[in-house]
Amino acid sequence: MKQYLEFLNHILNNGQRKDDRTNTGIISTFGYQMRFNLEEGFPLLTTKRVHFKSVVHELLWFIKGDTNIKYLVDNDVRIWNEWPYRNFTKSSDYNGQTQEQFVELIKTDLDFAKKHGNLGPVYGKQWRDFNGFDQLTNIIEEIKNNPSSRRLIINSWNPPQIKDMALPPCHMMFQFYVFDDKLSLQMYQRSADAFLGVPFNIASYALLLALVAKVTGLTAHEFVHTVGDAHIYINHLEQVNTQLKRVPRKLPKLILADKLNIEDFTYEDITLEAYNPHPTIKGKVAV
Repeated sequence: MKQYLEFLNHILNNGQRKDDRTNTGIISTFGYQMRFNLEEGFPLLTTKRVHFKSVVHELLWFIKGDTNIKYLVDNDVRIWNEWPYRNFTKSSDYNGQTQEQFVELIKTDLDFAKKHGNLGPVYGKQWRDFNGFDQLTNIIEEIKNNPSSRRLIINSWNPPQIKDMALPPCHMMFQFYVFDDKLSLQMYQRSADAFLGVPFNIASYALLLALVAKVTGLTAHEFVHTVGDAHIYINHLEQVNTQLKRVPRKLPKLILADKLNIEDFTYEDITLEAYNPHPTIKGKVAV
């Protein structure tokens, strides 16, 4: 995954110090692209461990069109907890509960989860119900029946609904491309947290490419990651420098069960083999 390390170096060498929405401070640059050939291995970062279980469950959550964190919490995936907890602390039901207590209530109290676990019309909602239109089902059928189309696009950026989302889509649009029985995917990400978010985003969209290729009978070829605002948070600089000293290792291999429909995939149907990364590097998410 030298592409990712080159991305970090590009931000450090070309970025400018900026203020940001979270008041953390960032080093930011605009416009960058990385390419990953899935035929050479699955692009899961090896210079630090990425929690693949969370990648899988979040993507399955998107595919189901779900927008409530209960499914994620029930599967011990924590990546979305901060945003609904922040909203909960502003509600009349808040009585000093910690985030850990909030998550336990989501897990154990269905009524509480329905009231306080929803993120609004985020990714899954837009993929499966963009103003009444199921984009994901339509695109898969188009890939099967009209693979030369230049309109194989799914959009998560729905302007009238942005105000209702806990977090506006960062990875906001993606397009498929078919050539010679090989399927590629390009994703545009308007805002990219280079240390915490991007390794996860690369793995998630590479996995989505692999799942769609599987159900359309194609070979997963190339994931192209195009970034708008590429940034490193100031409180991640030490972690980034640690990572840049590490040598990338051989990429793991992705194994998928045979399925006819993308909704049929479960966590157990998705297996990663020979993943041998460097140790985890922790960093605080900016909310």
